[in-house]
Amino acid sequence: MYLSLVLIISLRFPFSSDAVMSQIIEHIVLFKVKDNVDSDKIEAMANDLKNLGTIDQTLYLSAGPIHRLISPLGFTHVLHSRYKSKEDLNAYVAHPVHLRAVEEWMPIWEDVMAFDYIADIVPGSLTPPPRSVGKITLLKVKENLSDEAKTEIMEVIKEKSAGADQITVGLGQTFSPVNAKGFSIASVAYLKGLGETEALQDLVKEKVGDYVDGIIVVEFVVPLSS
Repeated sequence: MYLSLVLIISLRFPFSSDAVMSQIIEHIVLFKVKDNVDSDKIEAMANDLKNLGTIDQTLYLSAGPIHRLISPLGFTHVLHSRYKSKEDLNAYVAHPVHLRAVEEWMPIWEDVMAFDYIADIVPGSLTPPPRSVGKITLLKVKENLSDEAKTEIMEVIKEKSAGADQITVGLGQTFSPVNAKGFSIASVAYLKGLGETEALQDLVKEKVGDYVDGIIVVEFVVPLSS
């Protein structure tokens, strides 16, 4: 199984405003560390996985503990990274550094969920500021939902996150071999502080509740550069 996970890491790569990028792939991984894992081992895992961010195809990577979770699934950590194409993401996943790290640390992970999508826009900056707050929203929609209804759901997500410094949304793609657990719509937003974040549950229920079977909201702080 190929997973893409890093703990308490934030590696940034400069992006030239002169470059023309037609799309980006958003790669999200949520995972739960087993309860019996001691802090020293978690720290060792983090130190070992830092090298994942040096893989050439990665445009941006940030990961760390979850600050707030709205979900019964009990995830403890989150990773968000960006790539220019599906091929670049696949190259990252298949890279020997990535495969070795996953094989070594998989035994301490109780659960893992991955989600990939082509972003609806390319953000003006691929690198959110340190200490900004990331908010990832994942939605599981009812079967046989129309494309029009999915578009409406994505507009509701963007409405709720209108104050974000940047936000992308998209429909899930089968780029990663890890199970997305039936979730098919996602968004990634970055805000200035924890006080600006709010759960989407009420708005989703009010406007598109008939379309949705499940929601996960994850909030995390972008770590300072090392």
